[in-house]
Amino acid sequence: MSLKSSNKVDTNRYQLEVAVDAETFEKAVEQTYRSDNKKITIPGFRRGRAPRKFVEKYYGDNVFYEGAINSVYPKAMEDAIKESKLEVVQDKVDFDLVSAGKDGLVFKATVTTKPEVEIEGYKGLTAWKKPVEVTDKDVDDALAKVQERSARMVTVDDCEAQKGNIAVLDFDGSVDGKRFQGGKAENYSLTLGSGEFIPGFEDQVIGHKSGEEFDVNVKFPDDYQAKDLAGKDAVFHVKLHEIKNKELPAIDDEFVKDISEFNTLDEYKADIRKKITDSRKAEANDAVDNQLIDKLVALVHADIPDAMYQNRIDDDIRDFSYRLQSQGLSIASYMKYTGLDRDGLRGQFKPQAERQVKLRLALEKIADLEEIKPTDENVEDEYKKIADGYKTDVEKIKKAVDREDLEKDIGVEKAYKLVKDKAVIAEGEPPKQDGEDKKDSSAAE
Repeated sequence: MSLKSSNKVDTNRYQLEVAVDAETFEKAVEQTYRSDNKKITIPGFRRGRAPRKFVEKYYGDNVFYEGAINSVYPKAMEDAIKESKLEVVQDKVDFDLVSAGKDGLVFKATVTTKPEVEIEGYKGLTAWKKPVEVTDKDVDDALAKVQERSARMVTVDDCEAQKGNIAVLDFDGSVDGKRFQGGKAENYSLTLGSGEFIPGFEDQVIGHKSGEEFDVNVKFPDDYQAKDLAGKDAVFHVKLHEIKNKELPAIDDEFVKDISEFNTLDEYKADIRKKITDSRKAEANDAVDNQLIDKLVALVHADIPDAMYQNRIDDDIRDFSYRLQSQGLSIASYMKYTGLDRDGLRGQFKPQAERQVKLRLALEKIADLEEIKPTDENVEDEYKKIADGYKTDVEKIKKAVDREDLEKDIGVEKAYKLVKDKAVIAEGEPPKQDGEDKKDSSAAE
C-alpha cells in the first residue's frame, strides 16, 4: 500500500490518491470469495461449492471487488494519512475508484484536515486576580450552616403556629367546588414563611393550634404554571396535625467534638477558615484561567471546518450522557424534561465546543511555534499518572493510549503553562468600562 499523491483541492480538503499492491488486493478478493460464496448459487453446483472462476465468469470478474475494497480500505487509508503527514479530521470522506483488478487497487479519497492556524500576541496577556479575604463573618456563617444541619425538630404543644415553625398538615383544595390535580396531600411538612405555597396560604396557617381544622382561601397567581388554575380562587380544607420547632445545638467545644475530629471550637474555626481560603484561592485561579483562555481563543485566526465543532459536540454530549446515567437518567429523559429536540441539545453545547476547539488549536500552534517537545521522562510520568488513576498496569495503558497523541496532550499543557507564566496577573477586579478588551489587548502587546 502506498500514497501516490496528496493535493489540496479546497480549504481544509485534500485529495489522496492511494494504491494497494496486486498481491494484497488479490488476497482480499480471495477472502471475500470464501466469505460470500456460501450465499451464492451457480447452476450445476451446490450452494457454496462453486469454484471462484465459475462465480466470476457467471457474475463478472469484479463480483468480489466491493467486499475486497471494503476490506483493504481502512488500513490503506491509515497508511496513506500517516505518509501524507496530514492531520485529518473525522468527517465525510469522498471516495472515487480509479481502478481495480489484477494490477491491484487505486482509489482517491478526499478528506478534511485541521486548519492552518495563525496566532500572535499570546505572551504578556493581562488577567485580573481577585484578592482572597476570609472574614470572621464568613467563618461564623459557615459554622451556622453546620449548626443548622445538626438541628433537631421538637414538637410544640398547645401553642399557636408561628413563622419559622414546621406545620405537619393535611390539605385538600378545590376550585369552583371541584378538586384539582396536585391539590391534596397528607402529613405534609410545611415551613411557615418559606414561600413554598401559594401566596397567603402560609399566613392563614399561622395562629392555629395542633388538632384544628380550618379553610384557607387563596387566589392562584395570574402567571401560575397550570393555565387552568391561573388567576382562580381556591379553597383548601386544612387539618393541622402537629407544630414543630427547630432546636439548634449550642456552638461549643462539646458540639465540635460531636461533629468533627477536633477537640475545641477554635481548632474547628481555624479549619473552616482554611477550607474557605483554599476554595476561594481555587476560584480566583480558575477565574484567571478563564480570562486567559478567552483571550487566547480571541487571538486564533483560522478557517475552522465545522466538522471539528460537531465532533467536539458529539464528545461533550457523550460525556454528559454518562454523567446523567450515573444519576439514573437518560439523555432522552433529559431532552423530554427540558423540551429540547436534537438540534436544541446540540445548540446548547455549541458555544462550549467552539471554545474548546479554538483553545486546542491555539495551544497546539503555540507548542509548534515555541518548539515545545515533551521529554521521554514527561511521557513516562504521564503514562504512570494515567495508570495510577485507573489502578492498572502501565504497560496496559501504553497499549491503549497512543504515544503520539499523549505527546500532543503534554505539549498543549506545556504551551498553556508558558502562556500563564508570561501573563501579567494584576490584583483586583477586571475594570468595568467601555473598550476594556481593547485596553487589555494593548497592555498585553
